[in-house]
Amino acid sequence: MKAVTTAMESRDRHTAGHQGRVAEIACAIAVNMGWDGEQLQALEIAALVHDVGKISVPAEVLTKPGKLTADEFAHIIVHPETGYQILKDIPFHWPIAEAVRQHHERLDGSGYPRGLKGDEILPMARIVAVADMLDAMVSTRPYRTALPLEVALGELELDAGTRLDAQVVKVCVDMLRDTPQPRSA
Repeated sequence: MKAVTTAMESRDRHTAGHQGRVAEIACAIAVNMGWDGEQLQALEIAALVHDVGKISVPAEVLTKPGKLTADEFAHIIVHPETGYQILKDIPFHWPIAEAVRQHHERLDGSGYPRGLKGDEILPMARIVAVADMLDAMVSTRPYRTALPLEVALGELELDAGTRLDAQVVKVCVDMLRDTPQPRSA
């Protein structure tokens, strides 16, 4: 799975390392929620490959410095379904492919690709969603600079209980606020 992640990330220098960081954050959240064993291992795999479907997105869309057009965004919103199609026939013991398909779903139904709501979204996907959003916000992207950690945590808190799982956000925020952060020079 790590080889697949490395191959996919080689297409976009701005997101290199993203899937590994998402896996690290997701697993830390899950451990703080009491997950362990195979359940934690499954989460790590799902997080490591959550963006594998971006392999089908044109590189110029992935690396575009400005706002995406409607057509360009249409390429982006299919990546969870593409990831599902790539992974669905691998005989995992856990719903890895489904978690990949659901990582952009939101509790209020505003997510994609299927507009799932509430309990329709797997717990694994809920954790990956928070970890993915956090890493995306604190990382520099072609269209914006990185946000400070505290600003990103505040954004997650704004979505807690509406778009994002409130418990997952709370664990993530508490975990990161309790961890000393490196000082900027």
